Amino acid sequence: MARYDGHGTDSAGARRLFRPERWLGIELRHLAALEAVAEEASFNRAATRLGYTQSAISQQIAGLERAVGQRLIERPGGPSRVALTPAGRLLLVHAQTIGARLAAAYADLAAMERGALGSIRVGSFHTLGGKLVSQILASFDRLWPDVTVDLVEVAGDRELLVLLGQGELDVAFAHLPLPAGPFDSTPLLADEFVLVVPRGAGRLARGSIEELAKLTLIGLRSCRGCDPLLAHARACGLELQFAHQADSVRTIEGMIVAGLGSAVLPHLATELMSNEVEILDLGALDLPRRPLAAVWNADRITAAPTAGFVDAARAVSSRRRRRPSRLRAAEAAA
Repeated sequence: MARYDGHGTDSAGARRLFRPERWLGIELRHLAALEAVAEEASFNRAATRLGYTQSAISQQIAGLERAVGQRLIERPGGPSRVALTPAGRLLLVHAQTIGARLAAAYADLAAMERGALGSIRVGSFHTLGGKLVSQILASFDRLWPDVTVDLVEVAGDRELLVLLGQGELDVAFAHLPLPAGPFDSTPLLADEFVLVVPRGAGRLARGSIEELAKLTLIGLRSCRGCDPLLAHARACGLELQFAHQADSVRTIEGMIVAGLGSAVLPHLATELMSNEVEILDLGALDLPRRPLAAVWNADRITAAPTAGFVDAARAVSSRRRRRPSRLRAAEAAA
């Protein structure tokens, strides 16, 4: 598919607005009404959500149905819930895509208004709160000293991808594989899992995943990157159970120090942990790694500073050492 990059007029026909005569009367409020009715399963609740009267919502849906020439809503009458027809569900998918493209257009225009070289918005999540992001920021600052980075940190990357799709972020860190959406990405590195235990605690006797599953574990509540680890354990016939969970790596460290258990965490999440814990290498367990990427909205025009940040992220990630000296073997000495 051709994409507009701000230069030239290649494939102008592919970008020309589609103009079926009957559809020219469709407005965004019609599509918003369709989405609200679908999610609320009620004309009345949809009207309350959008600030219209129920009759106004009914008129908007009726106008939309006339424009597309198909029935979009099943109206059973009485107390029964309304629902989309197959045609309604199909149109809603396209309506949401239109909404995402408009959000991207809004973000591009807002960026133009504040100045292309003013700032970029970068999304990160808590388990990258060690050294990697800071090193990337420092590298970017040396190359782009006039660009300010507005860093948004959340518990997990799911929220970041929503913000990216809405044009609220210019670039974000996320786990691979990515869910469906208007995303382009470049892989950065594959982060290994490590075992974090209180200082002085015993190591695993045999270094097996079965032994790991018997530990009292503390886990991350919002970590899509931990899904490969959990899937690997299930494939081995095991289910990792967590006695405690938290969103913050700092909170998990405090639980470990307090003797509440041990944690299997991505290594990058442990780089700034104190000497009150030990970080043990789980390489002998042949666990899957957590693949990380820099991600941006493919529907937006990629500004030079955003591309520069992605380049800095790729360069810093390629220089990362695989085994820091603090990492120790998880198996007890024979």
